[in-house]
Amino acid sequence: MKIFGFAGFSGSGKTTLIEQLIPVLLSKGLRVSLIKHAHHDFDIDQPGKDSYRHRKAGCAEVLVASGNRWALMHELRDEAEPSLDELLTHFSKCDLVLVEGFKKEPIPKLEIYRAENNKPLLYPEDSHIVAIATDSEVVTDLPILDINQPHIVADFILNYLELK
Repeated sequence: MKIFGFAGFSGSGKTTLIEQLIPVLLSKGLRVSLIKHAHHDFDIDQPGKDSYRHRKAGCAEVLVASGNRWALMHELRDEAEPSLDELLTHFSKCDLVLVEGFKKEPIPKLEIYRAENNKPLLYPEDSHIVAIATDSEVVTDLPILDINQPHIVADFILNYLELK
């Protein structure tokens, strides 16, 4: 299983680019998974549903399954937030895990940069950034990829990870 990350400030287009990359990667025969770090409290469960009630009553984990999908909710309670490595152990076998967020992890990353956000580049402060996807002029020694060309971005990632 290969891992490749995406880093950038909020509003840079990480999610949109990843959404465009996934079908391209799938068309090349890859099984792709994704892990996203949320910087805020989130809940995929709904108040009033049985699973929500069971979790709120104190279950450490609640797994909901149907004929279409299953989801496992794990309450950390007083546990520390798990590392990326720990979280990756929960994935089924796949060819590539895309990682959105987890900026500080030592994994190869593509920086998504938009000059109109008025934020600095994360590179060169992050030595794990291997290329920059942007629609702006950027002066760097790293490869610059057109954020609006997901096929080119996908080819770069596959070549970088030697998945071609």
